[in-house]
Amino acid sequence: MPTRPSAFSHHLKCSQDLITSYEEVRAGFVALALERNRRATPYVEEARALKTTAEAATTPRDFLKMKTIKSGLLTAAGVSDKAANHLTERDKTNAIKELIVNFLEPAGSKFVEELVFRFLLTRGDTLGGSMRNVGGVLAQRKLTRAVIAALSIGGVAYHWLDGRTNRWIPASEDDSDIELHLRALLWKRADGENRIMHYNLTVPLVRNNVDLCLLNTTAQDLKKTLSYPQAYIAFGELKGGIDPAGADEHWKTARTALNRIRESFNKLKLRPMTFFIGAAIEKRMAEEIWTQLKKGQLSNAANLTGSKQLRSVCNWLINL
Repeated sequence: MPTRPSAFSHHLKCSQDLITSYEEVRAGFVALALERNRRATPYVEEARALKTTAEAATTPRDFLKMKTIKSGLLTAAGVSDKAANHLTERDKTNAIKELIVNFLEPAGSKFVEELVFRFLLTRGDTLGGSMRNVGGVLAQRKLTRAVIAALSIGGVAYHWLDGRTNRWIPASEDDSDIELHLRALLWKRADGENRIMHYNLTVPLVRNNVDLCLLNTTAQDLKKTLSYPQAYIAFGELKGGIDPAGADEHWKTARTALNRIRESFNKLKLRPMTFFIGAAIEKRMAEEIWTQLKKGQLSNAANLTGSKQLRSVCNWLINL
């Protein structure tokens, strides 16, 4: 009887296939730059609005009477939105006074420009914080879109869980941008079994957050099903960072997480499938991933930047 080919053999022939090319690394950095600019747009508009209002002041001291820009003044003083929630009104006023005395008044006639520069400095720090996990966010959106495409092409109806409202929404003809807010996908297999692919779930048996879980359950039973180890079909680690310098560290984190999952389920004599999808895969980690695939430790793997590989993994996922 012929041996059934491994799932990964449909898109991988050797470890070299997993390695991220220079062209894909470059494209990834461009995508990050575009995302950074997109996220920066609201801050730039805020700065313009602040400048327009601030220009009505004759001296920096006039700002103390301008209640409409108090929030902007606090930001320019280096107080983040989160920090502002823990300050009293007196603390806020003192922070603004310090800004005026130490930075705006010494700037002379350029005090409005100084205000805007310092506002953008703090907002830039906020942007930097939001960008730290942007690779993961973009990776999740890309995988989501690929899974939805696989379901649609296969004629499989699906529902998606809106992270803003925690409501399941049926698929519609206009599904543009749903990946921005999607937390999970639900569909029914041809044999009638339900499947839910959920991002960032804390699995009770593992006691850790897992990037991606595939379960045999319904939307109504999802919450209680999380405590049933037998309901878990597959676990995946998704790493979207494109910087080659951080690739090995991402893989180490993913490898540790997947090993922890396997060990936890092995104690119950259960063997859910495990897979890895990464954007930055270097030669040494590609060889290690390939070894795990050949040994059966990993059920599947793919480079996120490879469209053929991504399609293959998505087809595999929706048919598990």
